[in-house]
Amino acid sequence: MKKKFFKNAFANFREKLFSKNNLADNQLNITGIENLVGYKINNPSLFKTAFTHRSVLENGQQSTVSNERLEFLGDSILGFIVGKYLYLRFPDKDEGFLTKFRSNIVMKESLYGIAKENNLQNLILYNKKFINPQSEGFKSICADTMEAIIAAVYFDGGLEKAEDFVIKKIILPYFSEHETFIDTNYKGILLEYSHTKKISPPKYEIIKEEGPPHNKHFFVKVTVGNTIEGFGEGKSKKSAEQEAAFNAISKLDL
Repeated sequence: MKKKFFKNAFANFREKLFSKNNLADNQLNITGIENLVGYKINNPSLFKTAFTHRSVLENGQQSTVSNERLEFLGDSILGFIVGKYLYLRFPDKDEGFLTKFRSNIVMKESLYGIAKENNLQNLILYNKKFINPQSEGFKSICADTMEAIIAAVYFDGGLEKAEDFVIKKIILPYFSEHETFIDTNYKGILLEYSHTKKISPPKYEIIKEEGPPHNKHFFVKVTVGNTIEGFGEGKSKKSAEQEAAFNAISKLDL
């Protein structure tokens, strides 16, 4: 009896929460959305909200609801699902590894890549008067919409459908493209080592610069705890510092 009560209450909550969106049906490609999420959706108005960027409100459609609230929730749901997946897939990895791996999967650039792969740009409702689909800002809109879709699938089909969607459309494609996860943030590793060992943090010093201003070559030295040293070089300060950090790490027992 309790289970049925909560199920009905949740259904009523969803209906009330998303009944405000009254965009015309011909403004949304329902078939395209169903192909994207992988099942026949129950509440089209919910997905109208998920695909509606706030710029639509500039047309004076005050009854229209943007996807910002769904985006907020979808971000949390995505983090949970990816975290759970990694926790089960890598039982021997520590918290640091899992955190870095998750951040790579859920980062905006990764979500935009998934959105582009699934032609999401053709489904989003936005005001073309204010937004150029070729702009960098539109990439962020696509990534944010991915998060909103996750929340919409969660409300419409439940957590199981949301997990299926995230695993199929986001996690597995990421693994397919990145067969192995290699942490190349050597500066971060070195900093974490200094914290763990309670020694002074890495100090980077440019010891030499070569070449004209438009084609510089940098030589960097890093010192950790006054005794550990590493040297690196590169076309930028950042790449030289990363190489110096890598060379310092190679001397450690990690």
